[in-house]
Amino acid sequence: MNNYLLPFLAVVLGVIIARFTKNTKSWNTKLLLSFSGAFLLALTLFELLPEVYHHLETKTTGLYIMAGIMLQIILELFSKGAEHGHVHNNENDKTFPYALFLSLCIHSFLEGFSIHDHNDMVYGVLIHKIPIATIISMFLLKSNYDKFQIGAFLIVFACMTPLGTLISNIYGDMHNTISIINAFVIGMFFHISTTILFESSDGHRFNTSKFIAIILGVGIAYLI
Repeated sequence: MNNYLLPFLAVVLGVIIARFTKNTKSWNTKLLLSFSGAFLLALTLFELLPEVYHHLETKTTGLYIMAGIMLQIILELFSKGAEHGHVHNNENDKTFPYALFLSLCIHSFLEGFSIHDHNDMVYGVLIHKIPIATIISMFLLKSNYDKFQIGAFLIVFACMTPLGTLISNIYGDMHNTISIINAFVIGMFFHISTTILFESSDGHRFNTSKFIAIILGVGIAYLI
């Protein structure tokens, strides 16, 4: 049940945090992004990657992972990097960002497949979604978009990851298909997590707090 509930609650928590936080570029947000990027990358390496290579041919798996990286790059052409914390508010824009909505929903739906048979991956998705949901919620709450559209956006966005998990469980006997999708997801996670880690640096200077956050993310991922 947690596999369905936790990703949904991550978005709910993100909305709650956004309601009480005004500064989207806060020091705490950067640290949380660094921690989540390291945690997601480590869990992908420790849990998801070995399982996919176990079920698929080695070179083909690498091809699917590269395709996942390319897919995420394409999605970010429409989301503008919202999956790793880049959302820019234009107060004069009243046109609802359907491209952002569609891109985030596709990403969230596919990441739900990684939770299938990987109970620990739900924690990676959870930690990844909280800061992203917070930043997206801040962007939407500060915008001039219709409130009904904002509410519908957040509800559908919250439901997409559980929907992906549900479908992967329904068709769980199709091991090769699920593994191929998971290989795509690995590529997406690789791109997002490494982008977070590289972009969260301040002028490429050594940051002790960020380094500690990354070490904690990797360490906790290894221990669970």
